[in-house]
Amino acid sequence: MTVSHSAMPLLEVRDLQTHFPTQGGVVRAVDGVSFTLGRGEIMGLVGESGSGKSQTGYSIMGLVDKPGRIVGGSIRLGGEELVGKSEREWQSIRGRRIAMIFQDPMMTLNPVLQIATQMTEAVLAHRRVSRAQALEEAHDALVRVGIPSPGERLRCYPHQLSGGMRQRVVIAIALLNKPELFIADEPTTALDVTIQGQILYEMQKLTRETGASLIWITHDMAVVAALAQRICVMRRGRIVEQGAVGDILHAPQHPYTRGLMDSIPSRNPRGQRLRTMPDLDGAAGAAA
Repeated sequence: MTVSHSAMPLLEVRDLQTHFPTQGGVVRAVDGVSFTLGRGEIMGLVGESGSGKSQTGYSIMGLVDKPGRIVGGSIRLGGEELVGKSEREWQSIRGRRIAMIFQDPMMTLNPVLQIATQMTEAVLAHRRVSRAQALEEAHDALVRVGIPSPGERLRCYPHQLSGGMRQRVVIAIALLNKPELFIADEPTTALDVTIQGQILYEMQKLTRETGASLIWITHDMAVVAALAQRICVMRRGRIVEQGAVGDILHAPQHPYTRGLMDSIPSRNPRGQRLRTMPDLDGAAGAAA
């Protein structure tokens, strides 16, 4: 049963601020983001490139690249504050309580190790089980994400697999330790439509069966409509609109959200010019 995010939140993000100092000034990649995520809930975090959605995910994972850092706000997982954790503390959290699925699988996979080694080590790093059991769990995870001949794939190195196959291996690794929270950063971009549908189905099934929560970072409104229960729309490091999927998709209130919806080619009548994002900053300046 899906639990309401307001009744029992798994994740609480309050006024999160992640900044990057540059020669040209401070870049506020995440600028006061707040939301809650319920146990078993799937939330879509959407916005155009550079809106801050990926940096929000990295901040929750404690993976902000230096010189960037979290300068303010709170991230609570199951009531436990994550901001300020040491790297040693993060090592026991990543992969076990929170797992992130990156857009580029080579950010996760080691090019010089067989898939079997990488998957069994992911299990053994967090649980005291035999290597044989860890290998069996790795085999089962590959089956779940639709990889054919999983025994053979376990003996492969990453470069021997296609890009889509590597991404499915990364998703399988994330499933291994059954974390409470998954953060998926556009993980199906490299997959064909059939496999994408299978992965979306498996992720929905996983949240139903285990009560795990999922943040799906994407620019693809069609994926969000099929997968998520709630949407947060980001622009320039801030959430400009959030609500139930049906409400956002059918009656967006913010001009930026409406611009994202209108920019989808399939929404434009045949023969008409494609719509572009409105000049919100220019409009705001004129209004001021």
